[in-house]
Amino acid sequence: MMAKTLLKFALLFLLILLTTFAAVAQQFGGNPPSVKWKQVNTPAAKVIFSQGLDSIAMRVAATIEHINQPIKPTIGLKQKQISIVLQDKTTITNAYVGLAPFRSEFYLTPDQNSFELGSLPWAEQLAIHEYRHVQQYNNFNVGLSKAMSIIFGQGGQAVANSLSVPDWFFEGDAVYNETLVSRQGRGRLPYFYNGYRALWAADKNYSWMKLRNGSLKDYIPDWYPMGYMLVAYGREKYGSEVWRNITHDAASFNGLFYPMQGAIKKYTGKSFKDFRADGLNFFKQQYQYKPATRPSSPSVVNQEFPAYVNDSTLVYVTTTYNKLPQFTLSKNGIETKISIRSRSLDNYFNYRNGKVVYAAYRPDARWTYLDYSELRVLDINTGKEKQITHATKYFGPAFNADATQIVAVKTVAGQSWLHILDAATGNLLNEIPNPSKLLYTYPKFYDDDHLISAIRTPKGEMTIGLVQIKTGSVKYLLPLSYNPIAFLTLNNDEVYFSATSGKNDRLYKLNPSSGKLSELKADVSDLNQYQPAIAGNKISWVEFTGYGFKVRSDVTDVSKWREVAHQAKSLSDFEVTSLENNSATDATAGTSVQTLPITKYSKAHGLFNFHSLIPDFSDPNYQLALVSENVLNTFQSQLSFNYNRDEGYKQFGFDATYGALFPFVRGGVNFTLDRRSLFNGERIYFNEKDIYLGLHVPLNLSNGRHLTSLNFGSDVYYTSNTIQDPFRSRFRDRNYTYLSHSVTFSNRIQQARQHIYPRFGQSITLSYRHAIDGLQATQFLANGTLYLPGILRNHNLVINAAHQEKGKQSQVDFSNNFPFSRGYDAENLQQLNKIGVNYHFPLFYPDAGVAQTVYFLRVRANLFFDYTHANDTFSNGSLFRADFRTAGAELYFDTKWFNQHPLTFGVRYSYLMDRDYFGGLGKNRIELILPVAFF
Repeated sequence: MMAKTLLKFALLFLLILLTTFAAVAQQFGGNPPSVKWKQVNTPAAKVIFSQGLDSIAMRVAATIEHINQPIKPTIGLKQKQISIVLQDKTTITNAYVGLAPFRSEFYLTPDQNSFELGSLPWAEQLAIHEYRHVQQYNNFNVGLSKAMSIIFGQGGQAVANSLSVPDWFFEGDAVYNETLVSRQGRGRLPYFYNGYRALWAADKNYSWMKLRNGSLKDYIPDWYPMGYMLVAYGREKYGSEVWRNITHDAASFNGLFYPMQGAIKKYTGKSFKDFRADGLNFFKQQYQYKPATRPSSPSVVNQEFPAYVNDSTLVYVTTTYNKLPQFTLSKNGIETKISIRSRSLDNYFNYRNGKVVYAAYRPDARWTYLDYSELRVLDINTGKEKQITHATKYFGPAFNADATQIVAVKTVAGQSWLHILDAATGNLLNEIPNPSKLLYTYPKFYDDDHLISAIRTPKGEMTIGLVQIKTGSVKYLLPLSYNPIAFLTLNNDEVYFSATSGKNDRLYKLNPSSGKLSELKADVSDLNQYQPAIAGNKISWVEFTGYGFKVRSDVTDVSKWREVAHQAKSLSDFEVTSLENNSATDATAGTSVQTLPITKYSKAHGLFNFHSLIPDFSDPNYQLALVSENVLNTFQSQLSFNYNRDEGYKQFGFDATYGALFPFVRGGVNFTLDRRSLFNGERIYFNEKDIYLGLHVPLNLSNGRHLTSLNFGSDVYYTSNTIQDPFRSRFRDRNYTYLSHSVTFSNRIQQARQHIYPRFGQSITLSYRHAIDGLQATQFLANGTLYLPGILRNHNLVINAAHQEKGKQSQVDFSNNFPFSRGYDAENLQQLNKIGVNYHFPLFYPDAGVAQTVYFLRVRANLFFDYTHANDTFSNGSLFRADFRTAGAELYFDTKWFNQHPLTFGVRYSYLMDRDYFGGLGKNRIELILPVAFF
């Protein structure tokens, strides 16, 4: 038994060295120091929040306590309290729970699209979904996963859990929970099933590995709907305890290889292959299908938010896997590019009189939890674009009839206001009162005195409201329900929109004056319909297909519409009857909020929070680090051991960075054994001690279509060198102090899914180190890369140039970071100059895997030529000059391991055209290219 256990540990450790643990969306030092933090404490969660979020924090804490009561950790396990930080200054709609360290963050801006995530109060919905992940982690710290957490800390449990319990279960179970304990949840939303419904309609029977790992050429839904369908089917068929038993065995590694599949076989009596087929078929059979029309180009092309320019011309946003998002003009089916779209959080825009208005995303230059949604106006005739608002948080903008004004939703921390702006300047003309705390989505001008908008109430119910501009009073035009409504557009005083009806999302039109509601007739086999556009007797809308979102058009007349009652159909459970057997239904609306004590949360709390022992192999450095990070993510530190392959040295160190100030403050102590230097062609070995303290300024200057960053800083080092035997009789020990300065600038355009590198970009790094206490020692390094388009769209020409020089009279050597010609052993010489030319291109997209272990997304190649010229002067005055030229090729494999962990590795062949003065013999060198990071 002991030998078997040791074998499991050894094999699992090898798995760790072959897998990459996906990083969650943590932002270091993201909030300015002016933020004052408070906290609400319950046994299950510590909710940390800033001024003004008291009521939201109370609601989050109450919701978690409500749903946590009936669900406790597995017997014998301790429930760990989670720290949840509420972030209200970002426009991004997201949240996460991380294990390393154990904490969570909620980004409080809700999505405008109610079909995608639902209309429930956003903070409470996050509490339901994300706290389910907390319960999962509490229950999965068992067996071999627990052993891994003992050895490697929280990061060890994270890796073990990710290897044993697949991501489809983590998210599918959380979606099931949000559907179980609320009146909505994604399991009841037809939009959630669009991807699989489209694949089934297109008769695309992809392999399980392709569905699990995705594709760079074909559309594949993510693991959320897949996970929900399998989890829901398992609960429906085998009872409420089946997944508790399965995941306990899987996380324990009861069966080292494929523990989840083995546990499913044990508790359902079916092989995993049969179980997943039955689970997907359970949902597939709920729809009828008609033969789908195969597009002329079978590649994935999304066409979204069509708007009529005239009867024969549409404008919409086009996104593909090999092009940047762009505004497209389609005249009689012939497409013309207007302009590349600036970086945005969604593809929504509004068109009027030759102009497009949309919201573009821009991060704050310094604080990573602060970003903006700014309005831009594009002239479709000239392609010129103008930014009209700055440092704003606007969503869903729309023009009035003559395009002189814009209405937009301002959203902060889940609250919204309607703003009317000058279309030319972006100046605020009017803020509409919102005493009922409604959440507005996709507003439009109805007439001079009214706006019309889809509305979410504080309970999460939806309707369409006619809003009086002067007073803010709202007239509800439809009964309140949990059925999502979105994508409003107007034509002849009628409002067209999409709304959920049972298992489908359909198109409707409403006459606000008469109250008449009509539905566009559709066959039961038709796909869901979104984003209507009207012009005369023509209507266009968008359907999601197996090749992406596609614009559909038809004529519209009385015969195409049928009048329907205002009574909305209830949301469908999609025949998952287990959702009805729940005592905690409606956790968002039915939870009483008790007043809990609010106390100050100290920024100094838990600064040292060592949570994981992490290996990081970034050639030529191989490191093992004990890492620490506080809950607010303002202080990071680590104790580390590092081996450098270039010089062969071993380094022990402590490093820390405090990011709550501007600039960052960083410092540390490092002790290095077996550093080496070159003297008259002879290697001299010594030990080195470094103490450093410095400042670092990271700036994100991204705006519009460009992603731009500037980082600079300075550090002061005190270094003590101790010469090793047998060189001590010839050289003396040395202590010195030096300054290290660095500047890094990067600018690039956006990348499409298939792009290996940006089609245009630049990066440059400058570093300068010099002694300041009497010794002569300088070293300057300049390293730059230029990214250019290649012959074909997914090809890249990448040119790298570098120069490094140290003073002729330098009495000490600084560490060497010069990108030497590939294939050669490198030395830190007096002057080095290099130019490298790379041509990267994809070879093919296999979309195939082996034994549910490794899946190949893409195989790509790089042809390269490196030329390094070196100059050096030995202490006896003799000169050394040499060229180091290399020509070769690299073959890269973009893969996923164990059906979820991305990893790129490769092999390099180098032909050495010159002598390798510092290495072995032979012209031909073959090297493995390992991943840059693990965990």
